Amino acid sequence: MNDRVTGPSSDHTEPVLEQLSEGYIEAQNSLVERTLRTLKTGDAFAVLDSNGDCGIMQPSPEGLFFQDTRYLSRFELRFDGKRPLLLGSVIQDDNAALTVDLTNPDIRPGAETALPRDIIALNRTKFLWQGVLYERIGLRNYDTHRRVFHLECRFAADFRDLFEVRGMQRAGRGRRSVETLAPDRVVFSYEGLDGIVRQTMLRFEPWPTRLGADRVIYEIALEPDERRSVLVTVACEEQKPGEAISSSAPNFLRALRDNRRALRAATRQITRVKTSNSLFNEIISRSSSDMYMLATPTEHGLYPYAGIPWYSTVFGRDGIITAMMLLWADPAIARGVLRHLAEMQATEVDPAADAQPGKILHERRLGEMAQLGEVPFRRYYGTVDATPLFVMLAGQYYERTGDRETIEAIWPNIEAALRWCDEYGDRDGDGFIEYHRETEKGLANQGWKDSHDSIFHADGSGAEGPIALCEVQAYVFAAKQAAARLAHALHRHDLGDRLTREAGNLREEFEAAFWCEEIGTYALALDGAKRPCRVRTSNAGHALFAGIADPERARRVAATLLSPDLFSGWGIRTLARGEARYNPMSYHNGSVWPHDNGLIALGLARYGLKAEASRVFKALFEVATYQESRRLPELFCGFTRRRHRGPTAYPVACSPQAWAAATPFALLQASLGLELDYQSNTVRFNDPILPDFLGDVLIKGLRLNASSFVLRLHRHEQDMALNVLERGGDARIILLK
Repeated sequence: MNDRVTGPSSDHTEPVLEQLSEGYIEAQNSLVERTLRTLKTGDAFAVLDSNGDCGIMQPSPEGLFFQDTRYLSRFELRFDGKRPLLLGSVIQDDNAALTVDLTNPDIRPGAETALPRDIIALNRTKFLWQGVLYERIGLRNYDTHRRVFHLECRFAADFRDLFEVRGMQRAGRGRRSVETLAPDRVVFSYEGLDGIVRQTMLRFEPWPTRLGADRVIYEIALEPDERRSVLVTVACEEQKPGEAISSSAPNFLRALRDNRRALRAATRQITRVKTSNSLFNEIISRSSSDMYMLATPTEHGLYPYAGIPWYSTVFGRDGIITAMMLLWADPAIARGVLRHLAEMQATEVDPAADAQPGKILHERRLGEMAQLGEVPFRRYYGTVDATPLFVMLAGQYYERTGDRETIEAIWPNIEAALRWCDEYGDRDGDGFIEYHRETEKGLANQGWKDSHDSIFHADGSGAEGPIALCEVQAYVFAAKQAAARLAHALHRHDLGDRLTREAGNLREEFEAAFWCEEIGTYALALDGAKRPCRVRTSNAGHALFAGIADPERARRVAATLLSPDLFSGWGIRTLARGEARYNPMSYHNGSVWPHDNGLIALGLARYGLKAEASRVFKALFEVATYQESRRLPELFCGFTRRRHRGPTAYPVACSPQAWAAATPFALLQASLGLELDYQSNTVRFNDPILPDFLGDVLIKGLRLNASSFVLRLHRHEQDMALNVLERGGDARIILLK
C-alpha cells in the first residue's frame, strides 16, 4: 500500500526519492514511544499526545492535517508556564472525541502564592468536524480559597506537506505569514507554489488576556468550587484563486451533536456482534468505531481511508480489501468503494502516473507536492492488483446484495478492467499479469508488498521485472470467475462462457508455473525470465483466499503457513524464518500484517481447514488484547512468541488502519463459515467452529434481501448450536456440518 518517499528534511535541496525504498518512511522517532491519540472526520485528521497536545517533540507526525497538509504543527497547554499533570486520557468508544483529565502541577513551592498540585482540575474535550478542530478546556477550583493562575496555549502552523512530514526533501516552499486579526483570533497563512492559499484560523472564547502570533494567555481567578471554560477552534481552509476564505464555524455543542449524529447515521445498518468474551467485544467494538471514523463520505458513498497518519486518503487496494472483509456486516462500504473507484478509473496512458486505460487507482493525494508533481501520487495507478480485486469485489457484492443497479452502472468499468488485465497487464501474452513501473518516481514493486526489497529469489538476489506475483494471478482467476457470473446475470452469456474458460486455463497454467514441490508452497513470483522465486511467503495464502489452489496443494500450503518458520505464534509472517531476506523487524520480509492473516483465514476456511483458520483467529485476538485500545495495528514485528511477553510493535505502523480494523470481521466470518447469497435468499453457516476463547456469538441485525435476523451460535465442546432469536422476512438459515 505504500507511497512512502523520503529523505532528510531540508528546504534547500532537490526533491529526491529514497534510494533504498520508494516506500520508506524516515523513522527518527517511533510512533510507539508515546501513546498517541487520533481523531478524524472527512479529509481532516489530528494526531495528538496523551495530554491532547501536539508538536512538543520534534520531528513528529503529530498535528492537525487537512488534505495532506499539516495545518497545525504545535499546540501546547501550559498552566503557569508548566505542563499540567496527566490524570487520564481516552478516545471515546465511538471515536467521536478525545477526553483528557489533567490537574495543576506544584507552582512556586514554598512561596506565599504557592499553588499545591491537584487543586485545579482541567478537562479537555477535543473533536473534529468539517475541517475544524474543536476544544473545550474546563477548569474547576477544588480548593477552599480563591486561586489565580495563568492558562497559556502555545501554537504554530508549518503547512508541511505530508510527504515532508514523512521525511522527503523539497527544493523550495511557498510563503508563510501570521496575523492577529482581532482580540480573539489569529490566522496563519501559506501561499503555496501551487497557487493555493492555505489558512489556519485559531479562535478563543472568551477573549483572552493577551493574544500573540504564537501564544494566547488567560489570567484566571477561580473562587472555591467555581467552574470556567475556554473554547478553542482551529479551522483549516483552502483558498483557490478567486475564492474567499470562510470565517464561520458552528459552535462547540452544535458541532459535537452533528458529529455524533453523522457517526450514528453511518453505522445504522452495520451488523452488530456481541460474544461471551468481553475482551473480544472490546476488540470488535473498536474495530467498528475505527472503520466508520476512517470511512469518508464521497459523492458515491462511504470510502474507507487507509490509515492514520500516513495514509488518510483513498487507496484502491486497501479500500477494496477492507470492503471485502466487511461485506457480510455492511455491504454499503463495498458499494461506495466500487462506485468511487469506477469514477476514478484510468482512461488513458499516462506514464508519469503509471496509468493505462481500465486500470484502477492506487492512491490519490491532495497536497501541494502532489499538485506540483513533486510526487506522482495526485492520481497514481502504480498497483498491479487493484484492478482484478475491483472485479472480484463487484462479483462478491452482487452475490451478497443482488444490487443490479450498481453493477449495471459500473459494468463498463468492469469490462475496462478486464481489458486492462488482458492487454496492458499481460504485455508478453503468456497468460500471467506482470508489473513494471513506467516512471522512476513510482513504486518499483506494485503488489501489496511494495517495499523495494520484498520480491527476490531464494539466494536473496532481487527479481528483475516484469514481475508476475503469485497472489495477483489468483486475483485475476477469481476476477474472471466473478465477471463470468455477472455477465450471465446480465444476459451476456457468450462473454460469461469465455471468461469461465479463461479462468480455467489460468488455473492450469498457474499450477504448472508457480507450484514449488521442494518448499511445499507456491512461488512468491515469476521474474522477467519466468524463473520462479522459490521463497516461502504469506502470498501463497492468497491463492487459497481467491480459490485458485488445487485442494491437495491448498492443504500443503496451509501446513507451510502454520509451520514454526512462518507462524510466529502471533500470526503468519510475511516471509518465513530462514529465508535469505528474513528480518522480523522489516516492513514486508518477516513482519505480521493482520489483514494478510485475515485473508489467509478466509482462504483456509474456503478449503475446509477450519481448525487452521481458528488458530490464526486466536493468535490475532491475543495480539489485540495487548493493545491499549484493543486496536489491531497496520503491522507488528514477526519475532517468535515468548512466554510472558506480548507482540513487538513496528515503529511507524499506522493505527488505526482500515484493513486491520476490518480483520476481526473476516476472522469471525472464516470461523463461522458464514455465507450470504441473495439469489437463493439463504444465510449459510458452513461447518462453523469457534476458537476456545469464544463460547457464544450473538449476531444482531444481519440482513439479506428484505430479511433481518438476530442469531446466536453456541459452542459445546466440539459441537455448534444455532438459535434464531428474532427474524423478519423469508430468507432461509442453514447450518451445514
